[in-house]
Amino acid sequence: MKTFSATPADIDKKWILIDAEGIVLGRLASIIAMRLRGKHKASFTPNMDMGDNVIVINADKIQLTGKKRSEKTYWRHTGHPGGIKSRTAEQILEGDHPERVVMKAVQRMLPGNRLSRQLMTNLRVYAGAEHPHEAQSPETVDVKSMNKKNTRSA
Repeated sequence: MKTFSATPADIDKKWILIDAEGIVLGRLASIIAMRLRGKHKASFTPNMDMGDNVIVINADKIQLTGKKRSEKTYWRHTGHPGGIKSRTAEQILEGDHPERVVMKAVQRMLPGNRLSRQLMTNLRVYAGAEHPHEAQSPETVDVKSMNKKNTRSA
C-alpha cells in the first residue's frame, strides 16, 4: 500500500463560519488551527496548504477562564533599546482591535514556519457580527455544541 501525498489538484478548500460569542479562547483557537492546517481531512499532507478558509465573527465576545482577562499579558518590542511594551488581554479586547487576541492565539498554535504564515492568510477575524464574505456561502460550524467545556459556564 502506497502512502498518499496530496497535490495541489487534490486540494478542496471550503469556507467555514464560526461564531465566537461565549466560547473559551484556547478551545476556539485549537479548533481554528486544526481547520486551517487541514488536519480534520483524511487526505492531510503536512507540507501542503490543505485547510479551509475560516471566518470568525463576534471575536470581541470571546471568554477567558480564570483571571486571564485581567492578568494575561501580551508583549511586543518597538525595536529600540528598552522598548518593550505590554498590554493585558482586557485592554486589547476593549480597544480598537479585539480580533487580534484571537489571531494571536491561533498563530501561536500553528508551527512557526513559512507554511503557517501562508495558512494565516486563510483566517479572517471580525469583531462584530457582520462579514463581507457572503458570496462564498460559508458553512457554519457550531463550536458550542461540540463540547460543553467550549463555553464558559460561570
